[in-house]
Amino acid sequence: MNLLAYPAYQAFADVMRPWRAAASFARAALAAWPGAWPAAWPTLTAGFDARYLDACWEQIEMAGLTHARPPFGIDAVQVDGVRTPVIEEVVKRTPFGSLLHFRKDTPAPQPRVLLVAPMSGHFATLLRGTVRTMLADHDVYITDWHNPRDVPLAAGRFGFDEYVEHVMAFIRRIGPDAHLVAICQPTVAALAAVSLMAADNDPAQPASMTLMAGPIDCRVNPTKVNDLANSKPIEWFERNLISAVPGGFPGAQRRVYPGFVQLSAFMSMNLERHLASFEEMRHERAKGDAGKADAIRVFYREYFATTDLTAEFYLETVSSVFQQYALPLGKLKVGERLVEPHAIRRTALLTIEGEKDDICAVGQTVAAQELCSGLRPYMKTHHVQTGVGHYGVFNGRRWDTQIYPLVRSTIHDHEPRARRVAASASSMALASADAADAAGAGQVTLGALLAAEAHAAAAIARAAEAQP
Repeated sequence: MNLLAYPAYQAFADVMRPWRAAASFARAALAAWPGAWPAAWPTLTAGFDARYLDACWEQIEMAGLTHARPPFGIDAVQVDGVRTPVIEEVVKRTPFGSLLHFRKDTPAPQPRVLLVAPMSGHFATLLRGTVRTMLADHDVYITDWHNPRDVPLAAGRFGFDEYVEHVMAFIRRIGPDAHLVAICQPTVAALAAVSLMAADNDPAQPASMTLMAGPIDCRVNPTKVNDLANSKPIEWFERNLISAVPGGFPGAQRRVYPGFVQLSAFMSMNLERHLASFEEMRHERAKGDAGKADAIRVFYREYFATTDLTAEFYLETVSSVFQQYALPLGKLKVGERLVEPHAIRRTALLTIEGEKDDICAVGQTVAAQELCSGLRPYMKTHHVQTGVGHYGVFNGRRWDTQIYPLVRSTIHDHEPRARRVAASASSMALASADAADAAGAGQVTLGALLAAEAHAAAAIARAAEAQP
């Protein structure tokens, strides 16, 4: 274990805090008296206008990470053209995570969907855009994972098994006929959870499961992430990347894979692009284009909100998913139970990949289709989205216009509650036709058929209104 990494980072963060605060104060003062600065500091500010100073101080202000979850900030969404308020409520809580419900009142019930967020160095708010899009047509829940550095040691361990158990517990809390959407890293845990529930014939098995850009089989088209995971033995990762939360936090002495290490790894993969983004933000702010600068700032404010991972969850995931390929080889266990995806027979499957994904390459997620061999072909769908990378699979224009309609269609096509409404209406229509036959002494007339059709239409409407 690296005993110095976390304390050294925290010491640097503490040193930078007053400088960042000073930069924020300077920006506020500059906004209040924009013409005073060049006059007050003629030597230091020669050749620089107020906007350029503001841009430079903004860079200092952003030179640090946050470790608290940002707000989702979704107060309302449009549902069938009507602005509908959204209220966040926690419906189940454990020391390591909460089941967060975006509650809203709609005229008719909507399919209930659990979004399984990654535990990979960022908070669930990284899926804010995903949530906002899905809220228009769905009753949305999300796994809101807590930062381990805020979880006392007394709460115990949280490894891969505990992650899967949380997913199953959250599905059961939502209830039967829900739908599951897992994004990136948790696709493996989600598939494991549904497999175990199917093996138990659990009544809360989800009606559909959507796996998006996840490492189901990392042997296919290995990426830099996969190569890094296999470049060293698991002991090296534990010795060099695992640290302990320093004193002063509720989770002091908990062994973690620090979020700042994960963020550094992600940024190093595209360092030039990130540096160019910061340069562009400074340039746009200096020339007065606040809109473009603010858009970049909003992205990095979310990107720099980091959360740690428990050491056991990180090491077990690297070992079983990225090094041993336990799931595709049929060797993945949760506790003492073997995960058998072929047991899934009632849960429809949709897998989605991004053509330019450099984290989970094309071919890694679709592997779930073959693993779920117990599903009939009409219950399995796969989609490769052209022109998008990893984050474009679940956020952005192509997610909104091309990927989401497919997800929505899959969910609504396998929504059991809608099928129950239709079945109820159909039985009412048949009963009406039987009554018409009896009245006509066994003769089927055009008038009887038209009457039965009208009665069926009314029955469908009544059933839809009465459906809880």
